[in-house]
Amino acid sequence: MANPLTLAELESIAFKRKPVKVNDEIITSIGTSFDFLVRFSKEKIIYGINTGFGPMVQYKIENHELNQLQYNLIRSHSSGTGAVLNEVYARAVVAARLNNFLQAHSGVSPEVISLLTKMLNENIVPEIYEHGGVGASGDLVQLAHLGLNLIGEGYVYYEGMRQKTADVFKKLNIKPLTLQLRDGLGIINGTSCMTGIAAINLVYAKRLTRWMITLSAVINEIIESFDDSFSAELNHVKLHNGQREVAKQMRDFLKGSKLVRSRKELFSDHAELSRTEFKNKIQEYYSIRCVPQIIGPIYDTYLAAIAVTENELNSTNDNPVVMPEADNVFHGGNFHGDYISLEMDKLKLAISKLSVLAERQLNFLLNKKLNRKFPPFLNKKKLGFNFGLQGMQFLATSTTAENQSLSNSVYVHSISNNNDNQDVVSMGTNSALITRKVIDNSYEVVAVLTLAVCQAIDLLSAEESQKLCKNTLSLHELIRKQVAVVEEDVPQFENIRIVIDILKENQI
Repeated sequence: MANPLTLAELESIAFKRKPVKVNDEIITSIGTSFDFLVRFSKEKIIYGINTGFGPMVQYKIENHELNQLQYNLIRSHSSGTGAVLNEVYARAVVAARLNNFLQAHSGVSPEVISLLTKMLNENIVPEIYEHGGVGASGDLVQLAHLGLNLIGEGYVYYEGMRQKTADVFKKLNIKPLTLQLRDGLGIINGTSCMTGIAAINLVYAKRLTRWMITLSAVINEIIESFDDSFSAELNHVKLHNGQREVAKQMRDFLKGSKLVRSRKELFSDHAELSRTEFKNKIQEYYSIRCVPQIIGPIYDTYLAAIAVTENELNSTNDNPVVMPEADNVFHGGNFHGDYISLEMDKLKLAISKLSVLAERQLNFLLNKKLNRKFPPFLNKKKLGFNFGLQGMQFLATSTTAENQSLSNSVYVHSISNNNDNQDVVSMGTNSALITRKVIDNSYEVVAVLTLAVCQAIDLLSAEESQKLCKNTLSLHELIRKQVAVVEEDVPQFENIRIVIDILKENQI
C-alpha cells in the first residue's frame, strides 16, 4: 500500500481490486510494536489488555482470562442491523483499518495485517452492517463485524454470494486469526468504518461534481448564452480557487463552440440599442449564469474533505497508542470521529445544493417560458397528446426535496451512552451514511438532467448542431449509445438507471 495512502490509491483498491502488498519494513515495525507491548504490559495496568472496557475499566482481568476477553469484546459488539455495506464501501473500510495498523502504533499482532491483506487480495468482503455505531470509541459495532470475520465467524460475501466465513476460509486454506494481547480492541477501536465510507463518498462526489460542471457548460452552449459569466476575467476578480477552477473547466470544455456568444456581439448590435425592450436576454437566470459561483464552493468543500479524510486514513486512530520510541503507551481519544463527521456534514450540504442546481437547470430546460427555445417538456411529438420528459421531472423534484430534508447536521446530534462514559459522541458513521444517501439521490437528479440536456441537443436545428463543440457531441454520443431519444411515451425508469451507471462509472 502507498505511504501515505491517498484517496486515489484507496479508490484503486476499493473499485478496481488493486492487489495490496505491505512492505517488509513496515511488518517489522508492527512486530516491534507488538513485542514492546507484550513486555511493557507485564505488571502494568493497560486499558484493553488487563482491564474491562469503557465504564467497566475499573475491573481487573485475570491473566488466564486475557485472550478470552478479546473474543468476548468482538462477539458482544457484533450487534449491527440494517443494510449491509456493498463491496466497494466494505473494501474501503478494510483498507482503512489496515492502513491504521500500518502506522505501527496500534500494538496489534502481525497476523492481523496478514489476514486483512488476504481478505482484500482474495476479495473476501466482510459483512458490515450500517446501523450500530456512535463514532466515539470508534466504529465499535461495525468493526466488530469485521473482527468476527477475522476470527472465522459470521458471514462474508465471496464470489457474489453470502457465505459462512468458516466455509470460505476452509475453501481458501486460510487460518482464522488467533487473538492476542489487544488484537480484539485494536480491530474495533477506531474510525475506519466512517473513514472508508467517507472516502468512497468523496470519489462519487468528485465524479458527480465534474458531471455537473460539464452539463452546465453544455446548457450554456445550447441556449447560446454569453461567455463572460465563465470568463477568466470575471472570475479572476472573485478570490476563490473553486470558482476559478469551475469557470476554467467550463471554458476548456466549450473550446471550439460556435453557439456560445461573445458579449461583444451585444455591444455592437445597433438594432438592439434602438429598442425600448430588448429582443435577446441580456443575462441568463442564476442557475445558468452563476454556475462558477454555485459549484465553486462545492468544489472547495470536497477538496477540503479529501484533505481531512486522507489525514484520518493515515492516522493512528486507536486507544491506547503504543509508542516503543517513547517507551510508553498513551491513553486518550484518537478513536473519536468528529473530524469525519463534520466533513461529511459539509459534503452533504454541498452535494444537496448541487442537486438543487441540477433540478433548477432541469426546470429551465423543460419550461418553454423560461428557455424561450424548446417545446414544453422537450416534447418531440404532439403537444398535449405526448408528454416528453414531464414524468421525469417529478422524480427529480421529489428527490431534491428529500435531499433538503436530509441535510440537517448529524455532527451536533450527540447522545450520551455507554453508562455516560461516551458522553460526547461524533455520530460519524451516521453522518457518512446519510451523506452517501444524498449523493445517491443526487445521481438520480443529475441523470434526469443529463437526459434532458441530450433531448435538448436532439431538438436543435441541423445548423445549430453543426456549431456544437466536439466535447458536447462526444457527451451526446456517449448517452445515445445506450439510451434513445424520447419520442413516443414509453417507460423511462430503466433508462434513468442506465444513465446513473454511466455517470457513476465514467469520469469526464
